Amino acid sequence: METIYEIKKPEFYFRTEGKEGKVRLGCPPHMHAQIEFFLLLEGEMSISVDSVGYKMSEGDLCLVFPNQIHAYRPTKKERYMLVIMDSDIVPEIKDVFKNRIPKSSVIRRENLPEEILPLMRKMEELKLGDKGGEYKEILLKSALLSFFGEVFQKLDFVDTKSVNSNTLKKVVDFCSDNFASDLSLDILEENLHISKYYISHLFSMKLKVKFNDYINSLRITEACGQLLQTDQTITEISQNVGFNTLRTFNRAFARRMGMSPSEYRRLGQKQTHSVSTII
Repeated sequence: METIYEIKKPEFYFRTEGKEGKVRLGCPPHMHAQIEFFLLLEGEMSISVDSVGYKMSEGDLCLVFPNQIHAYRPTKKERYMLVIMDSDIVPEIKDVFKNRIPKSSVIRRENLPEEILPLMRKMEELKLGDKGGEYKEILLKSALLSFFGEVFQKLDFVDTKSVNSNTLKKVVDFCSDNFASDLSLDILEENLHISKYYISHLFSMKLKVKFNDYINSLRITEACGQLLQTDQTITEISQNVGFNTLRTFNRAFARRMGMSPSEYRRLGQKQTHSVSTII
C-alpha cells in the first residue's frame, strides 16, 4: 500500500470524539513532519508505526514522532482524544523528536501516568473551550511540557542514526536535517548513494508530492516559527530557511499559507501567537 505524505500547517490541532462516533480514527499509511498522539478512551484499534503492529485497547496511548509512517484501523467503535502538533511549540524538547524515536509507540493503560488524562483534558479546554484568555499559549505549552515529561519517563528511546531505517525514511530524514541548505536530487544521490530517479519516484509515487514542494513545505514551516519567535527581518529568515531570493520565498509562502510573511507575522503578534487549527 502506498504511503501518503501529508503537508500540514505548523500549528496545533486537537480533536475529541464522543460516543456518537461521527469521525472515526482510521487512516491509511501516511507520514508528516508533525508529532501525533492519541488516547483511546473506549474501543479497540489496530495500528502500525514504522511497520510495527500494535493492538490498542481502552486507556492506551499512542505517540508518533515526526516522519514515522503510521496507519490506524478501528476494530471496535472508538472514543478518543487526538493531538497533532509542530515541535516548535515545545522547543525545549525539540531535539528529542529530531534525534530519537521510541522503541514502542504505545504505552499501555497500566503503565500510563495518572496525570495524562487530566493534562489532555486541559488541552481540550484550552483548544476547544474559552479557557486561558490571553495566556492560552502559555498554559497550553505548560500542559504539553508536563505531558511529554510524564510520557518520556515511560519510554525507551533509540537514536535515529542507529536505526536501520528503510529507504523512504532515510530520504525524508536527510531532507528534514538539511532543507535549509542548497538541496537537490543530485545532492541526495551523492550523500545517500541512492539513485536520484528512484528518490524522485518515491516522492511522486509513494508520497504523492513533488520533491521541490516537499522541500518548500519544510522551509515554510521553519520560517513560520522564526517569524513569530524572532525579530529577524523577512529577508534574513528567507535566507535562513534556504530560499535563494526573497521573491521566491514570498511566492512559496503565500501559496502555502494564504498570506504574505509580513501578514503572518503581524497576525501572530496581534493574537500573541495564539494556537490555531490545522486544516
